[in-house]
Amino acid sequence: MDPLTLIGIALAFAAVFVSNTMEGGNPAAMFLLPPMLLVFGGALGAGLAGNTLKDVPKFGKAALKAFTGKAVQADKSLGIVVELAEQARREGLLGLEEAASKVEDPFLKEALELAIDGTDPEDLQDVLMGRIEAKKAADKHGAKFFADLGAYAPTVGIIGTVLGLVHVLENLSEPESLGHLIAAAFLATLWGVLSANVIFLPMGTRLKRLSELEVASMEVVLEGVLAIQAGASPRVVARKLASLLPPGSAPAAPAKKAA
Repeated sequence: MDPLTLIGIALAFAAVFVSNTMEGGNPAAMFLLPPMLLVFGGALGAGLAGNTLKDVPKFGKAALKAFTGKAVQADKSLGIVVELAEQARREGLLGLEEAASKVEDPFLKEALELAIDGTDPEDLQDVLMGRIEAKKAADKHGAKFFADLGAYAPTVGIIGTVLGLVHVLENLSEPESLGHLIAAAFLATLWGVLSANVIFLPMGTRLKRLSELEVASMEVVLEGVLAIQAGASPRVVARKLASLLPPGSAPAAPAKKAA
């Protein structure tokens, strides 16, 4: 688990609450149920309205991944693929059959199985590229959902403020209650902007970043298996895959086992 998302959100909320306290405010006054219910419920409802019923479980998994997902590092995949290239160099492509059965990465395992079965390189590339594109599309959908929530929340907050001000106008004959009503009205806008910029948009950005890292690792695996299938030397495989990594990324040393 990468805790940076939780740390970032907690830091942002802490900054808001501390600044509010320093100005003489009471942070507890911000937690008023009606505006919070309107903003979170309204934004969630608007976000779900633009999707299908089958998408809902995916959004739950995406939310969990945004907070608990572990970043995949392509350099680790590079180390594993280079070791497999060394083994293939010694034992031949069929010698990777046992190693493939122990590989935990499902994408790498499928790529190795296709290569060992003698799949044509073009067909192997087409299959694996299809997996990568499908992965991109699925991840993009999950990230877009939270980006949409970030767009809806401020507008829903404004709606809440308008409703609150209407309530204020209905109670002008009771001036002692106007302060509470006005504060409650503007809390809707506060929570709309706060939830969008501190929760929903960061979650969408986090999902995009995790997807980029996972896709980069898959592309390393794809190029590596194609190179192994073509009979390239381990050194050539390592250099070719290293060229796919961002500048300054040091490839991890090959693991002792391919599993």
